Amino acid sequence: MITREFAEDFAAEWIAAWNAHDLDRVLEHYADDFEFSSPFIVKVAGEPSGVLRGRAAVRAYWAKALTLRPELRFELLGVYRGIASIVIHYRRHDGSFSAEYFELDAVGKVCKSSAHYVAPTL
Repeated sequence: MITREFAEDFAAEWIAAWNAHDLDRVLEHYADDFEFSSPFIVKVAGEPSGVLRGRAAVRAYWAKALTLRPELRFELLGVYRGIASIVIHYRRHDGSFSAEYFELDAVGKVCKSSAHYVAPTL
């Protein structure tokens, strides 16, 4: 079971890494072969399934997204924990709200993640 302290530390570091636009630091949270899904993948990466697998594919997508959104910044609003998962609720740079689901492996790395956005931001 994920502890409150682990969930809060994970969320704070994840937000700080994104706000620093430091992809290496962001990717430290993830397993090498993790799966990430987001409605933005369809638009930004041109992947119709909205799903990417592995660090290389996700790094390329996130690098492109950061280039398109240099003002990107997140504000942590809440962190929720489950047995082997965390949900981070945050406000984006444009004022819209998002929530991201993280499924963690046995060593605490994200093996699966999915991003959720308020419809108008798409």
